[in-house]
Amino acid sequence: MSAPVAVVTGANRGIGQAIAVAFAAAGYAVLAGARDPASLAGALAEAGKAAAAAGADGPVVPAPADVRDEASMAALAAAAQDLGPVHTVVANAGVAGPTAPLHEITLEQWRDTVATDLDGVFLTFRAFAPGLIARRSGSLTAISSMTGKRPLYGRTPYSAAKMGVIGLVRTLATELGPYGVRVNAVCPGSVAGPRMDEVIRQQARVRGVPEEQVRAEITGGSPLGQLVAAEEVAAACVYLASAAAITGEDLNVTAGVVMH
Repeated sequence: MSAPVAVVTGANRGIGQAIAVAFAAAGYAVLAGARDPASLAGALAEAGKAAAAAGADGPVVPAPADVRDEASMAALAAAAQDLGPVHTVVANAGVAGPTAPLHEITLEQWRDTVATDLDGVFLTFRAFAPGLIARRSGSLTAISSMTGKRPLYGRTPYSAAKMGVIGLVRTLATELGPYGVRVNAVCPGSVAGPRMDEVIRQQARVRGVPEEQVRAEITGGSPLGQLVAAEEVAAACVYLASAAAITGEDLNVTAGVVMH
């Protein structure tokens, strides 16, 4: 019996890489997408090690995937068929967008953020939904953010897009439920790593406060007093892929910063 297929966009680093690794370790064949497939080398190596350590033998395959481009997403869906029927798709690709007051954000910056973080989820899910509907099974998971549930100073494009993802997920879950297809979102909190370091730098800059203060505020907002590990976000995605009674959910992985 062939391994179930998981498709992950933005799989070249950070959360996306952790998700690809986690699915490989769980025995999935993984189609790992990124705008520049050459940037996937590290993710593929880690996923291969994880799969071997777990005794899994599903392939981990790189693919070009620009979530802003309709044709690219159609090509990704076609490439996935070479691995077998798709079981789950994780729409992870995203950008942080600008950090600035709304009146200083350009229309180009706004559109670039929304095109990647919201339109990208739409185009990814639209490309794969027909196949899941035809098989009357499968799982679609979008990476939203705790910023999809609460404000984040100076990040209006990102916040608007991530809130939009939750609305998309809830509505699509209602549409696809009768076909046995589940749709969920994962809402990470502040995930440790280079991207969070840059967010902290930009927050400190726009607010005119020390970086140490911003970092302390972030960890201080958690009952656990910690940032989130990318691997915890990945574990949530693997869980949702097989959680047969869960759909329309926006699952927090925030170390308790957000509880709704």
